[in-house]
Amino acid sequence: MVRYYTGRLPRLKRRLLLKSDPSPSSPATINDEAAAPTVVARDQHPISRANISSNALKVLYRLKEAGFQAFLVGGAVRDLLLGLYPKDFDIATNAHPEQVKQLFRNCRLIGRRFHLAHVRFGYEIIEVATFRAAHTPIDEDNSVDEAGHRVLDERGRILRDNLYGTIEEDVWRRDFTANALYYNIQDFSVWDYVGGFEDAQARILRLIGDPETRYREDPVRMLRAVRFAAKLNFTIHQDTRAPISKLAWMLDGVPPARLFDEVNKLFLAGSAVRAFELLTELKLLEHLFPDVATALQEQPDSAEAKLLRLGLEGTDERVRADKSVTPTFLFAVLLWPAIHRTLMRGPRREGAEYQELIAACESTISRQQARVAIPKRFTLPMREILALQPRFERREGKRALRLLENTKFRAAYDFLLLRAAVGAVDPELAKWWTDIQGLSPEEKLVRVESRPAVEGAPRSPRRRRRRRRPAAP
Repeated sequence: MVRYYTGRLPRLKRRLLLKSDPSPSSPATINDEAAAPTVVARDQHPISRANISSNALKVLYRLKEAGFQAFLVGGAVRDLLLGLYPKDFDIATNAHPEQVKQLFRNCRLIGRRFHLAHVRFGYEIIEVATFRAAHTPIDEDNSVDEAGHRVLDERGRILRDNLYGTIEEDVWRRDFTANALYYNIQDFSVWDYVGGFEDAQARILRLIGDPETRYREDPVRMLRAVRFAAKLNFTIHQDTRAPISKLAWMLDGVPPARLFDEVNKLFLAGSAVRAFELLTELKLLEHLFPDVATALQEQPDSAEAKLLRLGLEGTDERVRADKSVTPTFLFAVLLWPAIHRTLMRGPRREGAEYQELIAACESTISRQQARVAIPKRFTLPMREILALQPRFERREGKRALRLLENTKFRAAYDFLLLRAAVGAVDPELAKWWTDIQGLSPEEKLVRVESRPAVEGAPRSPRRRRRRRRPAAP
């Protein structure tokens, strides 16, 4: 049974919070001049407190009891309307971050671009954001606003923004209509200023405001459009879709580290196949993975292209089955067409397959880092997984048994299965490695010793023993 926090704060603490408020926006007051929202009453929507995190409810109720507005907001409201369980529960309020921190001892303030309050309950973090102000005319000049809180670059991209406002202003700062819904803890209604309630029910993804302007403010919104459309099975509204191909180049100016986070969200949410299709359709793929896009354009029906799709399908299946997924294997699948293209275009020498594959990996990864910065903790094991592929051809002797003991064997074996499924290697090879894993140690030894040695197979270089110098007399 879920318990809700309804206890009142001590009078002295509450009086201190209200007295220290530096702006007229708190305690809660609604701007009469602003357009009134469409209020969807509790009996007209399916959102129940039983499906909301008990910790999020504690934060909502405590903010309300302190005299502030408190709303569950964004993707959580959208998902609850769609019958899904949200991954995160975010809260919007007119309390400033410092005031939230005074209310919760388990709170810390974070963020440079936006100041946010994180209220921690064990492993769960409830993010509390203060309502932010809408655009001001001076913003159009790409300069700092009158309070010195918002900074834009020459392209119109927001660099810093800490100007607080009201809920009526905050709604216009959100990206999509379906993400701009507010669940009011006061009476359990849903407030809708931009038609998001109807769009969510119709599964339409629509940007708030002028799409081209919103994309210029933050080009990553184009990737968010792809992610939400793929994950939620939404249709991107034509006005929202139209400017994407024209403005896709703006992703080139986004920090590669930020794009790494967005790529993980795109492909590790259980809808990787659809996300990849949309990236290709909207001409975004070439700005995230230029080498991959080139390889697929040159040979769209190659075994490597089929492997990529099959690998993404497998990733989606694992996510839906609640199994672990890792960026290491994901990027091995994503980059394989580009790595294979680099490998085939380089000089080939018999017996040097391992060295050539390593060189192709390093070259491709080096170029990729300029667009999406993949940390070494993922690129190094990814390179090992791919470098083990030639070793699967050697099935005789104790060297084959040592491969079974390699820490990256399982991931490399999974990649081998993908290669076999698309015809890149003999399926019998994959079956042999599948069968040997189920044998006893004695049976494994018999199996590898019964295979004839491969003529002309490269041998591992032997290390020469260093001669010890004679001790000085």
